[in-house]
Amino acid sequence: MALSRDSILEASDIQTETVPVPEWGGDIILRGLTGEELDAYQASRRQIRNAGTKEQEVVFVQDNARATLLVKCIVDEDGNRVFTDRDAGLLGMKNGKVLDRLFDIASSLSGLSEEDQEEMEGNSETPDRDGDSSSSSPEPSAEPEPSSSEVSVPAS
Repeated sequence: MALSRDSILEASDIQTETVPVPEWGGDIILRGLTGEELDAYQASRRQIRNAGTKEQEVVFVQDNARATLLVKCIVDEDGNRVFTDRDAGLLGMKNGKVLDRLFDIASSLSGLSEEDQEEMEGNSETPDRDGDSSSSSPEPSAEPEPSSSEVSVPAS
């Protein structure tokens, strides 16, 4: 029997996991993101470089990506977020090994694939736009490329 609209919308499908964090002296609860939250998180990690030109490309902002996800996923016993988005900078100052471990769990609960994670971490190999990989080094540029924190995104 196929599920009805109401059955689907009423299903409790957001996963949580209690994770021991001995470095912080206890356990935390991680909650997976909803589809809407996941889309917003992924969009927040992408920026367009050289918009409107032949060299336009999508780059993934790595700045504090782990903490940015974790502030959305760490919840209390009632399922309420412990942190606000503005707390990402503070959380990002915690032990990187701990954040990395928690990020992997939160990513899995949220449906971020390993490929998504690698792209956001800058570890994936992306083919160049023309598909021509005959050169192993990029052409010199007249201007230095802006860092990810300097990339401007056109207003939508």
